Amino acid sequence: MHAIHVMTRDVVAVTPHTTIEEAAKIMLQMHISGLPVIDDAGNLVGVVSESDFLRRSEIGTGRRHAAWLKFFMGPRRAAAEFIHERGRKVEDVMTREVITVQEETSLAEIVALMEKHDIKRLPVMRGKSTIGIVTRNNLLQAMAGLAHEIPDPKADDEHICQRVMRAVEATDWRPIGFRVTCRRGVVHLHGLITTGEARRATIIAAENTNGVKEVHDHLCFVDSYSGYYVEPPEDMKAAG
Repeated sequence: MHAIHVMTRDVVAVTPHTTIEEAAKIMLQMHISGLPVIDDAGNLVGVVSESDFLRRSEIGTGRRHAAWLKFFMGPRRAAAEFIHERGRKVEDVMTREVITVQEETSLAEIVALMEKHDIKRLPVMRGKSTIGIVTRNNLLQAMAGLAHEIPDPKADDEHICQRVMRAVEATDWRPIGFRVTCRRGVVHLHGLITTGEARRATIIAAENTNGVKEVHDHLCFVDSYSGYYVEPPEDMKAAG
């Protein structure tokens, strides 16, 4: 999937000359945490987000520096902080270096950019025009909207078992003596694991396999040093 498949197309934006108060009201009314800033020529010139409103003189959250630190800050930084904390227009607080993506940017690339730069939204560009915006909420909606069970002519028990086996056998944490049984899409996992993480990872691999309706855990835990053996929790509960 790409940016164009999940982005919000009707972009709510402000201009550099929009007042701080107006921008804050728009964000509250629209239930969004950030807005692209587009100038009169239609160019994307910045992004304003809720974090830009954290240090404001109106609410008493402006920075207070010790006298010795002010000396090292210099007048340029001091003036920049004053503008950010007391400026009345969006241009006074917005982030000017905007990270953007193209409409064909993959979701994997988008997530990597969000993580690398610790940001929640990315404007989507077509040339110099802003055609949409991708937010973390868009990604959440995309994930929630994916159909887990897609009609598949090869979703019989034999093929399901093969898929689960391939998914697990390709990993470094695969259980010892791993085997799978399946009946009407209900999968049973068997084998020996040496860590709790391996158990959970194996279950998740099966849950993510196309055609699987339910997963039962029969994986036995064995301590690799002492040989201590623990029956699967599900089997112990059934026996007890």
